[in-house]
Amino acid sequence: MKKIFLLILFAAVPILSQINFPSYYHQNDMSLAPAGALKFGLYGWDNPAILSTLHQPDFLFTWNDRIGDWNDFNNWGIFTAIPNFGFTMYNQSFDKYHITDFKLSAGFGNNSFSAGFGYGWSTGDVTYFNRADLFTLGLLFRPNKFFSIGLVGNLPTNGEREGIIDAAYRIFGNELITLFGDYVFSRDMDPEETNYSFGAAAEPLDGLRLVGRYFEDKRINVGIELSFGSFGLMTISHLDKNGKQFYNTHGIRAGAYDRNIFRKFSSDNKIVEMNLNGGLKYQTFRFFDNSNSLIDLIDKIETSKNDKSVSAIAINLSGAIINREMLWEVREKLKEFKSSGKRVYIYIDRAGMDEYHFASVADKIILDPMGTIALNGYLIGRTFLKGSLDKIGIGFHELKYFKYKSAAETYSRESFSEADREQRQRLVDEYYDVARKDICEGRKFTTSKFDKLVDSLIAYLPEEALKLNLADTLGRWSEISKIIESYEGKSKTLINSASLEKYNLPLDNYWSEKQKIAIIYAIGGTSMDDGIKARSLSRQVESAFSDNNVKAIVLRVDSPGGDALAADLIAEMLRKNKGKKPIIVSQGFVAASGGYWLSMYADTIVAAPTTITGSIGVIGSFFYNKNLKENLGLSTDFVKRGKFADLGFGFTLPIIPVSLPDRDFTEEESQIVETRIKTLYKDFVNRVSAGRKKSFEEIEKIAQGRVWSGRDGLKIGLVDVIGGLNEAIEIARIKSGLDKNEYELREYPPKPFININQFLPDLLPIKFESNSPIMEDLMLRLKYNGEPMLMMPLDDLDLISNWTY
Repeated sequence: MKKIFLLILFAAVPILSQINFPSYYHQNDMSLAPAGALKFGLYGWDNPAILSTLHQPDFLFTWNDRIGDWNDFNNWGIFTAIPNFGFTMYNQSFDKYHITDFKLSAGFGNNSFSAGFGYGWSTGDVTYFNRADLFTLGLLFRPNKFFSIGLVGNLPTNGEREGIIDAAYRIFGNELITLFGDYVFSRDMDPEETNYSFGAAAEPLDGLRLVGRYFEDKRINVGIELSFGSFGLMTISHLDKNGKQFYNTHGIRAGAYDRNIFRKFSSDNKIVEMNLNGGLKYQTFRFFDNSNSLIDLIDKIETSKNDKSVSAIAINLSGAIINREMLWEVREKLKEFKSSGKRVYIYIDRAGMDEYHFASVADKIILDPMGTIALNGYLIGRTFLKGSLDKIGIGFHELKYFKYKSAAETYSRESFSEADREQRQRLVDEYYDVARKDICEGRKFTTSKFDKLVDSLIAYLPEEALKLNLADTLGRWSEISKIIESYEGKSKTLINSASLEKYNLPLDNYWSEKQKIAIIYAIGGTSMDDGIKARSLSRQVESAFSDNNVKAIVLRVDSPGGDALAADLIAEMLRKNKGKKPIIVSQGFVAASGGYWLSMYADTIVAAPTTITGSIGVIGSFFYNKNLKENLGLSTDFVKRGKFADLGFGFTLPIIPVSLPDRDFTEEESQIVETRIKTLYKDFVNRVSAGRKKSFEEIEKIAQGRVWSGRDGLKIGLVDVIGGLNEAIEIARIKSGLDKNEYELREYPPKPFININQFLPDLLPIKFESNSPIMEDLMLRLKYNGEPMLMMPLDDLDLISNWTY
């Protein structure tokens, strides 16, 4: 496509007409430099391809005193654009004649390559000024951060056609010093016209640009541009070949944020406010979605840390429903923010253990006057359904052969097995120890004081919370500005993170596409078309490995497992590509059983202290009819050929598509399934041994379906690093050799476009809502009834609470 465009572009150049249409340099005498060398050129007037680099709407008004004084607006231009589209007006007056040139332009592409098209027309004394309709074709190549090459074809319907090439070179790969030049191709150009120019632009301070440009006919332009963020001024002195001032061009810009000359002198008078109401997703929708995602929240904190105008972050934790692992990750990022000398304020109203653990990182905790703090400790419980199944006439056959693999105990028992109680108690102890350590560090408590606080009251009311140093002051979020002012000693401006400079800087800051680190989300149960959606996710993983611009893979796993085939589809792709690019796994709330199968071939496994990991084991279960069919008055019949053909056959409930087998396994069938489960288990242990570079015996000692915390996983070799997604990305960056400021994240799968649910009124009978966790668990087990499964119990609501994506 690029080659075809170039052939069309330059095939049109040598064609001539008798009318001498204004040349390229005459048309662009109000620009400091060629389009590809400096910012956005003239917004498509010169090269329409440049419009793909515009990040926000912008407006530029220019005029010159070629004919009159500086304030005689005989020659002026309006150049305005939004990303990808531009409109310009260029008015010129001479004696009693005047002309107004218009152009509509569009440009599309990315930072490495873009193409554009423009159409121009004129009104006024068209004949006197030799005007005709004008078609402009443009290309812009930026193969790396150093080089920019622009190609333009000006094709008037009646007049001389031109081809222009411009090139620019950034000596240091940034805007500090840029060398540039351009050349005009035309078969019969007027000898008095200029064919080329060259020069340099320097930006010694952000927003201060100095430009010098030499033309073939020995003219020189000297220009200066000052940018004050969303407003800017420029002036160009045009000197003749004798060095005398010929005329001046002036310009005023407003709209898009640009590098700011006052930036280095700004004081730290801003406080970034963040509202964590609701859940914390892995991916937000592209449109009409104001919710928070984990990666975006981490980036906002990092950006606030690096922004010199920011002195603190204020967080509203009211209404937050975020699991403890994600809260821990964000808390760790806030600790890093504080280490830069900045402060954190957190508002809470009703805080439990996890919320208070998070809030304890703050320099100041603000508690609502009607709020409470409940430090009740931690509990993991299960609801057992064996008695219910017996009463309604459903039989359940637990196919369990490994000590700690307790996924089916919800349906087979009436209380914990000793092994399950042991592993769950260890998790509870880990949750408590991590929270106690962090809270005592943040609030300067002793461990004995913390233990006493946990065991003294169900909930602490505001005044008591103040006395016990659980909070620093009382107040409402609506009063947060005044509260912070009382601590800071002066008024500070509360801003939204979207207004931080990093999120508004022009794309001109960096030429070319940055190299990428892929963030691949494997979230939910390991299933082919639900949960992690392994069938489609495998294509996304393959795409990330085949993309030469992707230099490292970070797989975020938040899964309790499920179908072994679905887990292996992704894991095998990681194994085959291992060594081609760094592969880092970031384990979320739970990455166990099938979730650990997804993780085991990584170069590095990163887990939070309270991540639930391990559960290297296999289990099966089989639901069947005892007397439910008879109690419902249903009956079944069949014909068959094949010894096991009737295994799994049973009645199907009307309306509800749930089928229940008529009978349990026979002894022979049970033996066959047992062999399958034990064979898959041995394979699982072998694979983990290979992935973790340990012996079969070493892994077998910590397997048997046992779940471990992230901290324990580190001790026994199932985990390499304690950290979150932020640490996983940093490890991936270092292993791939990427510079800290020269990479971007690319998410797989791509963000969904829109959440249709938000547009459906509550009264509408159709709602696309998920089932309850227990129903999801039951439906999953019925779907794979009798199959060996790599899964954990799904009845613990804590394990489900973070599956938002």
